[in-house]
Formats: sequence, C-alpha cells, structure tokens
Amino acid sequence: MSATLLLVEDNPHIMDANSEALKLEGYRVLEALTLYQAKVLYERESPNLIVLDIMLPDGDGISFCKELRRDSKTPVLFLTALGQKDERLAGLRAGGDDYLPKPYDIEELIERIATILRRSDSVPDTVTKGNLVIKIPSSEVVVSGEALRLSQNEFSLLLVFVQNEGKVFDEAQLYEKVWGQKMERDNQAVQIALSRLRKKIQPVGYDIIKVRGQGYVFKKN
Repeated sequence: MSATLLLVEDNPHIMDANSEALKLEGYRVLEALTLYQAKVLYERESPNLIVLDIMLPDGDGISFCKELRRDSKTPVLFLTALGQKDERLAGLRAGGDDYLPKPYDIEELIERIATILRRSDSVPDTVTKGNLVIKIPSSEVVVSGEALRLSQNEFSLLLVFVQNEGKVFDEAQLYEKVWGQKMERDNQAVQIALSRLRKKIQPVGYDIIKVRGQGYVFKKN
C-alpha cells in the first residue's frame, strides 16, 4: 500500500502542481488549504508524512509542527518561502524532519519525500503479495522461497504495481515512472519489460492485466 501524504499549502496553484506530481509517483494525496483543514484531515486520515507550509491564513506551520510533536512522530517536511537560516533552524527545532525553501525543483521535493519515508517507519521495507515477497531496500524478489532474477527496470515496474494494487497505469505513466522521462513517441520498451515480467511472476497468484483502452493493472488472478 502506498504512503498517504498530507499537503498543507494555501496557494492553490502550488497545491495542484505538487498534488498531481505526487499522485503520479503513486502516493495517496490529501489537500489542506488551511490549518483547520489540515488538523481535521490529520486526525481522520493519519497520514504517513506532512508537507507543511509555514505562512497560512489561519495560523503558522511552526506552531502546528510543535503541536504534532507532543504526541506524534509523523514526519514533517517544511515547504515554504521563508528560506533564511534562522527560519530553517526554527522549522527544524520545532520538530521538522526536513526543510525545502521556495522556489524549488519538483523532482527534489519528490526525492526528499521518498528519503524521509525510507528512513521512517511509515513505509514497509518488505511487501508481500501471495507467494511474492519484495525486499525494497535490496531490490530482492522472492517467489515461494526462491530468488527471482529481475532487471532493474523489471523490478521498478513490479514495485509500481504492487504498491498500487488495483490502479490502472497507461504506458506513458509507466515509462515516466520507471525510465525517468516522458515517452514522446510510441516506445516498445514498456511492452517488452511487461511481457518478461508477467512470465516471471506467473506462479505468485497475481498478474499484470491489460485493460483495453486504458493500460495495465496489478491484481489477483
């Protein structure tokens, strides 16, 4: 199951851009334009990580982070226009796990989130689906106790699917996630990798199914 992120940001344009990019990475994204909304969503949804602005219409992110730290270890990444040294230190001293000033590169934001989640307890190191066991840090895949040999692209494809069971991805989305760039023309790389991967995972009780006109989905046979 993919991690749930709570974005707390009062600029709707920044919110939309960040939300869309993170959803493409497979995250479940919650959106709060105010601290009040953030507190409601936090209590109701228990997100794995909070991306938190400081200057908000009904309060400040520093105070909210201090409140969280009284009884919560939920990771907090500050994303704010306040980028001076003393402001960054204030965020970290309040309990923030990281601090990224605006303007920023969206790829850096994605990587910082992934790094925080890897070193926290928010995302498991091992994912099990039927007879399939995936050890994420070491890129190992085991089927019924035996190691499965996968290329790096095949492993990345498999991880995208198992972390998003039941979600349909088209070839362009898969290419961007695994190969790290946009698929500007018809490219057979995704189809070839998927064909090889499907043959290798046949005994596990799950399959990657082609959905006509939409893409591919990972689910039980």
